[in-house]
Amino acid sequence: MSRKKIDATKIIALTFLVLVATSVVFDKLPLAILIAYFVVSLITFIAYARDKSAARDGQWRTKESTLQLLALCGGWPGAIIAQQSLRHKSQKLSFRIGLWCMIAINSAGFIWLMSPQGQAFLPRF
Repeated sequence: MSRKKIDATKIIALTFLVLVATSVVFDKLPLAILIAYFVVSLITFIAYARDKSAARDGQWRTKESTLQLLALCGGWPGAIIAQQSLRHKSQKLSFRIGLWCMIAINSAGFIWLMSPQGQAFLPRF
């Protein structure tokens, strides 16, 4: 995998987190959304790291569906960073396609939250 592609995917993840943070600063989203993305991303990164370690040691593995669910729930920035930093789950095409589907679904939900309908849905703290 080329260095440019690695940098581009990390930039996508970090840019998204900056966008979420900016939305909080400008009072478009509650702080809880930003915290949730960071916490779930950290949990996802740790899940990838543990799975890579288990794969190396011949131990029990984390189900791919669990990793995909974590990505769907907002951990996709952590998943992208883990894939590239740890070089884990970055070669299997079916998994990568699934991950990008989870990213698209999660991003659509985020875009909806930014819409007037989504804003009406969000509680104000």
